[in-house]
Amino acid sequence: MNVAAIDCGTNSTRLLVTDGEGRILERLMRITRLGQGVDASRRLAPEAIERTVAVLKEYRNAIDRLGAERVRMTATSAARDASNRDEFFDAAEAVLGVRPELLAGDEEGRLSFGGATTELDPADGPFLVVDIGGGSTEFVLGTTEAESVLSLDIGCVRITEQFIHSDPPAPEELSQAVSVVHAYMEDVARDVPGAKEARTLVGLAGTVTTMAAVEIGLAQYDRDRIHHFVLTRDAAEDVFRTLATERRADRLHNPGLEEARADVIVGGAVILVTMMRHFGFDRCLVSEADILDGLAATLRP
Repeated sequence: MNVAAIDCGTNSTRLLVTDGEGRILERLMRITRLGQGVDASRRLAPEAIERTVAVLKEYRNAIDRLGAERVRMTATSAARDASNRDEFFDAAEAVLGVRPELLAGDEEGRLSFGGATTELDPADGPFLVVDIGGGSTEFVLGTTEAESVLSLDIGCVRITEQFIHSDPPAPEELSQAVSVVHAYMEDVARDVPGAKEARTLVGLAGTVTTMAAVEIGLAQYDRDRIHHFVLTRDAAEDVFRTLATERRADRLHNPGLEEARADVIVGGAVILVTMMRHFGFDRCLVSEADILDGLAATLRP
């Protein structure tokens, strides 16, 4: 039985269709920026809803073409923060035939952990899985299952909208953003005991995969080259310095950086680099398996 999972986040909307054995039939990602302005307005913008629903129509065609019999769609940080999320949920349900589920941060983290660690050897644990989204970042510690989960209201879009207003970012903007993220890491240290001692750091989502792609110099997306690529802290720092000192127009010339992510990648890089500095991680295992894989697994018999 083919199944379909849709993850609608603050920055992107993604689809995964698998068969009954978990083999990937289709994996799609579109930057929809559902969370545009949500941090300030606490509402989903009409144009953001329209963009996202248009992508859901595209995904519905793919679901029908591949004959997926079960569909599950979840919405995360932007929808959690928006007072008018039911407007979006109504429109999404009209397209898909199923209503989006509003995921709490801890459930989001557990699903991400399940997807990210399926292929990993427990001997390499405990794992600290870090899912850097657009509006929130989840920190999950465990070996074979999630033991501690913390969701923080920091993400590539939220950090950008709050702190990064110049092009290129002004040094004082970056300094303030780094300082705020450092303060959030104290929450992680307190609420996810053992995070610093984790054997393997696993990084998920677009910020991490994009930084890996830029480090590789990947002109065209290649999942096999990104999945389980080891991004060292030195390499992450180098990519961060490069992206943070360039104007957006120049940033676009970096192979591996898609245009739709160019305005928020520095905000995401602040989170990854600051977290690695704070906890002393020298490397990050980049994973393309994430919450989508966790969602799909819940649908298979």
